[in-house]
Amino acid sequence: MTFSVAYLGPAGTFTEAALTEFSARGVFGSTGIQPLPVASPAAALDAVRSGQADYAVVAIENSVDGAVTGTYDALVDGGEPVQIFHELELEVAFSIMLRPGTALSDVRTFATHPIAHQQVRRWLAENLPNAEFLPASSNAAAAEMVANGQADAAAAPARAAEIFGLERVADSVADRRGARTRFVVVGKRSAPTPRTGNDTTLVVFTLPHEPGTLVASLQDFALRGIDLSRIASRPTRDAPGTYLFYVDFIGHIDDQPLAEALRALWLRAENIRFLGSWPSVNEEARAKSVDLSRIDAASAWVDAARRGEEI
Repeated sequence: MTFSVAYLGPAGTFTEAALTEFSARGVFGSTGIQPLPVASPAAALDAVRSGQADYAVVAIENSVDGAVTGTYDALVDGGEPVQIFHELELEVAFSIMLRPGTALSDVRTFATHPIAHQQVRRWLAENLPNAEFLPASSNAAAAEMVANGQADAAAAPARAAEIFGLERVADSVADRRGARTRFVVVGKRSAPTPRTGNDTTLVVFTLPHEPGTLVASLQDFALRGIDLSRIASRPTRDAPGTYLFYVDFIGHIDDQPLAEALRALWLRAENIRFLGSWPSVNEEARAKSVDLSRIDAASAWVDAARRGEEI
C-alpha cells in the first residue's frame, strides 16, 4: 500500500527533507509514498482529517524559537482528532540564492519563511541591511518567488536552488550554528506506536481557572518520578485568560506510572486530549526505572485496608 503524505511545500523545503528521511527509515513501510505538498502545517493536518492524506509531516519545534505555534494550534483545531506516531530532528542551515546574473548589490527584496527570517538576521544585517523582507509560506516558496521575479533573494535549503534554477551566493547561513528542527509524523487516531523504553507522550488539556491547579496537576507526575521534557501554553481563543497546556512527558502510555498520572490528570482537567506516545529522538528521554513490585505491594496494602485486615 502506498501512503499519501502531506507536507509543507513546494518541493525543496526542510519538511520535504524530513519526509524523505522518515521514508528512508521505513516509517511508511516499503511500498513507497505519494508526497502531497500543501501551503501550511494546518493544511497538512486538515488533509489527514479529510482523508486526502494518510499522514502528515510537520515541524513542531526548533532549537532557536521553540514551539512552532501554528502546528500546536492545528493539532487541536478542526474536527477529527489526530495523533503523533514518530519524530526526528534535522540540522537546519540556509543558502542565500539569487536569480542568475544578479549581484547582492542589486537586491532590494528578500524572501523567506518568518521563522527562517529569525534565524538569518545577523547575516542579513551584515550583507543586506536595506533589503525589504517579504514573508513566504515556506522557504522553498521563497525560492520560487525569486525564480518568478517576485523577490530578489531568498533564504532556503540548498536543494531549492537546484529545483528553481537559482544561484547560491552563501551556504550554511545560520545565526546559531547547529540549529535543529524537530519534525513529527501525524495520522488519524489509532493505537500508539509500541513502547520502546525511550518514548515521549504528549497531552493537551485545560484546567479550571483556580489557584494552583497547574502545579497540582504536574505534581501527580512528579510524585511518580515522571519527568517533563516540554511545556507550552496557547490561548484557547474562547475567553481571555484561558489557556491550553501542551505537555511532553518522558515515557509511554503503556508505562504503568505514566498511565496512573494521566488518570489523575483526567480527573483534574476540564478537557484533555491524548496526542500520542512515540519513540523519542532524545537519548536522555528514558522513563525512570520503577519497581513495579512496589506498586503491586502498594495496591495489595490498599486492598487489605479495605477488607479490614491487618496491614
